[in-house]
Amino acid sequence: MNEQLLKQRIKDIQHYYGETLSNKQDLATNICSMNAPPPDRIKEILKLIHPDVQMRFYGCGAPFPPLLEGTTVLDLGCGSGQDCFILSHLVGAEGKVIGIDATAAQIKFAQSFVDYHRQIFGYPSTNVHFQQGHIESLEELDLPPASIDVIVSNCVINLSISKANVLAGMARLLKPGGEIYFSDIFSDRRLDQSLKDDPQVVGECIGDVLYFEDFIRLARTTGFNDVRITHSHLKSINNEEIETKLGGAKLYSMTLKLFKLDLEDRCEDYGQIAIYKGNLPDAPDLFVLDREHIFETGRAVPVCRNTADMTTKSRYHTLFDLMGDGKKHYGLFNSGKSKQFDADTKVMQTDAPNNCGC
Repeated sequence: MNEQLLKQRIKDIQHYYGETLSNKQDLATNICSMNAPPPDRIKEILKLIHPDVQMRFYGCGAPFPPLLEGTTVLDLGCGSGQDCFILSHLVGAEGKVIGIDATAAQIKFAQSFVDYHRQIFGYPSTNVHFQQGHIESLEELDLPPASIDVIVSNCVINLSISKANVLAGMARLLKPGGEIYFSDIFSDRRLDQSLKDDPQVVGECIGDVLYFEDFIRLARTTGFNDVRITHSHLKSINNEEIETKLGGAKLYSMTLKLFKLDLEDRCEDYGQIAIYKGNLPDAPDLFVLDREHIFETGRAVPVCRNTADMTTKSRYHTLFDLMGDGKKHYGLFNSGKSKQFDADTKVMQTDAPNNCGC
């Protein structure tokens, strides 16, 4: 990692989000915005979030996986703290939320609303802690290895010039079976180097986004062999000058799921069947693991080894019954081609052997 380049990038980002932007109306593009309304459970919590916090929200997704009660969640690039306060409600009084951001002004702003949300939620003490730090250097924070259940992030990792360090740091902090669930911007091709040198384009979460297939490759190098997509939306830029600089490249807001498990890099068949028990209160009829794996309550579904492990070796293990001991291998799982992006949103399709389409 080029330390001088990293320091300059951090300085540029801190200036953009600490001084250039005072609220989301100052954004020059439509990239750091939501494409779809959040789930109903999040809408209800948002009614409790202070309006000033909401006005300084720059996320592109809703990275809130189910079954968070009592867990420890780390938010990378927490900004004004909106997602942390939502998570504070989701994990409950016995859970814990840690927000990390490199910009001192953002941390100070978020901290000023801690007691407000504690009182709104009726907690005897706060379960949210904010800390200034760099997501590329998570080892420098006072966080023990294997101490985090879930790591989330919302339109932030694209800003880093050392995404491998970010992924490695997350792998170190996650408990075995822990989950990364994050929303970010990806491109359908590798972007021109000149975009990485434009502070505004970088600050708008465009300049250093990864080509999605390169992210898959990078994730594998840090031990995350199976990247699952939960949501994907084609982004509009709403800025003709910046769109011209993209030279025809398309950008997507995607929410991804990665597990700290010993998974294979292909979908392999071991004759296993998963059955969702319907015991998640918010999802009595269907459980959505990712957009290719939607389980109806009580229905026996053949699954590859990776999906079997995701449903039984993570915090979701209480939700599923698994049939088959997985000792005999039957070759590649018969999944055909896996869709990377929705045809409904007129975005690209591609083969994805790493992204299981069981």
